[in-house]
Amino acid sequence: MRGTPGGVWTRRKFLHIQTKRHPDQTKRICKGPAGTGCHCADLPQSQSKQPAAAAAARLPGKVLYGSQKGTAAAFANQLVRQAATFGVELQAMDLESYEVEQLWKEHLVLLVLSTYENGSAPDSARWFCQWLDESSTDFRVGAEPLASLSFAVFGCGNSLYTDHFNMVGKTVDRQLSAMGGQKLAPFGCGDEDCGKMQEQFQSWAQGILEAQSKQTSSDAFVDPVDPIITQEDTASEGYATSDEESSSESGESPAAGGSDDDMDMEDLGGRVVSGKAASTSQAASQQPEPEAAAAREMLTPALRANLSKQGYKLIGSHSGVKLCRWTKSMLRGRGGCYKHSFYGIESHQCMETTPSLACANKCVFCWRHHTNPVGRDWRWKMDDPLTIVHGAIDNHVKMINEYKGVPGVQAARLQEGYQVRHCALSLVGEPIMYPEINAILNELHQRRISSFLVTNAQFPDRIRHLVPITQLYVSVDAATRDTLKAIDRPLFKDFWERFRECLTLLRDKHQRTVYRLTLVKGWNMEEIANYAALLDLGKPDFIEIKGVTYCGSSGASSLTMQNVPYHADVCEFGEAICKARNGEYGLACEHAHSCCILLARKDRFWKDGRWHTWIDYDKFQAMVAAEETFVTTDYMLPTPDWAVYGAHEAGFDPQETRFKKIRNHPQKQS
Repeated sequence: MRGTPGGVWTRRKFLHIQTKRHPDQTKRICKGPAGTGCHCADLPQSQSKQPAAAAAARLPGKVLYGSQKGTAAAFANQLVRQAATFGVELQAMDLESYEVEQLWKEHLVLLVLSTYENGSAPDSARWFCQWLDESSTDFRVGAEPLASLSFAVFGCGNSLYTDHFNMVGKTVDRQLSAMGGQKLAPFGCGDEDCGKMQEQFQSWAQGILEAQSKQTSSDAFVDPVDPIITQEDTASEGYATSDEESSSESGESPAAGGSDDDMDMEDLGGRVVSGKAASTSQAASQQPEPEAAAAREMLTPALRANLSKQGYKLIGSHSGVKLCRWTKSMLRGRGGCYKHSFYGIESHQCMETTPSLACANKCVFCWRHHTNPVGRDWRWKMDDPLTIVHGAIDNHVKMINEYKGVPGVQAARLQEGYQVRHCALSLVGEPIMYPEINAILNELHQRRISSFLVTNAQFPDRIRHLVPITQLYVSVDAATRDTLKAIDRPLFKDFWERFRECLTLLRDKHQRTVYRLTLVKGWNMEEIANYAALLDLGKPDFIEIKGVTYCGSSGASSLTMQNVPYHADVCEFGEAICKARNGEYGLACEHAHSCCILLARKDRFWKDGRWHTWIDYDKFQAMVAAEETFVTTDYMLPTPDWAVYGAHEAGFDPQETRFKKIRNHPQKQS
């Protein structure tokens, strides 16, 4: 409000006007009443025309990030370091600790935002996004409250999630523009699926920092809070009407439906950043050459280094093998895994591997914390099946050999360990995504190595065409559509239909089939009736029920130790399933140490008053080699008494030596 000579109070509304201009019309002036020059003197002293370069030197720009797994945080800190080489001072800050009201006072903000489950913001950024969403539609905030802010947004997402791809970043970018913020660059659309998100981020950051560096060294600066227009508009009134503002934004603002490529974006120094040029540069970084795209390897250098650090032995460009803790245990004579109790495998002769480190799900209990690649089909360079099998066995034997001379390792077990007899294709990822999975299985069987294949029930065609397998598992992580979506977080839109079809296909398999249930307390343990109903689809031979294993805290999962059920909880769940099926299945085995039990079909595996869940591996290999037609009951063996459900050994082989680690935890204070 300001007084006039006539004593009448009027309101002068200053709005930032952004219009297109011709190349020769580069002069920018303040728009005041004719003959009076500008009205900068009427503005608060802090908003008068002071050199912005000096102001920027005193107030570093902010790099605000919202990160779930650490990717956005890493990019933000990288941006701060990179900016220093350009002479631009930036400060990285987690949105969780950022005071949102401070945004009104900022002059430069760069945001790096991840999009998480169902298009939601990361936990650390949810309050900021909620506040921004409310403020952008609140008339009380006023017109263009962020006119003094220059910003740019980079989103970290995965285009496989088409419905929600980079939704958080795009929404924030649109809302900041709608509130008057000045866009320094087009939205940076990072795509994890293309394998080049680092390059995409680098291209986005490079353009912004180059512009800021030139601006900082320039003397010609006009504070963006000043009401400014191009020279051709000097004959207009001293303020912009709401209609003028609306007209300008309708043609330029992405919030009003305009294209980023057609926008005229001005940074703090008044330098115009060409939207088309920036978009072209970014598109070039996102679109690899056709030959390069066809030959792209699944494992990036960073992922390869990370997996190697965690003990994985990598084979080629998409496979891996790792030594199981139970293999190490049995080398010392300290007991085997639940497969030893349930099916009679020798854990020290079992190789755990995968021909595909990629998966089509991002399960909440995944021990890889969602750092591995994901995909709906195979789009990577493919290694030869024979190379994978050779590499897996060679690396496995080398890891066994590393235990030579280790205290407690039994010489006889070590020698047996050199001979791989079993292969668990369940290390990580989705094994049947690999197009030549049948060639892998055939190669294993030719070497008289049994096969235990685990699939996440999202590829029915692959299951339909599988060759005979010693034992085929399907992960049944939930019994309803909504719960399965929440727990497995699948990529496919028709995930539920695929899931049910995969289960149904088990009926046609003549070899051993298993539903594997992973129980997560508070998530899926109340669905007993629904689980029981799913058994009608596949009629599996066995049902493995296991409590979820806590793999540590991670931004990728909200699970805690409170979600881990006790063995008694798992047993109670199994008993309820048997009751719901009216005795069709019985409680056959348990392995208390693994918090795991086995249910088996009574009509097939309860013979002569005892369970027959163990496998005659030699007979299986002989029938496969002879290309005979055979069924599950043709290669079963009696279950030893110590492995039967309810035995006092609770699944621990009495021939082994029970070992309990001495834990020196500090005493709890009462």
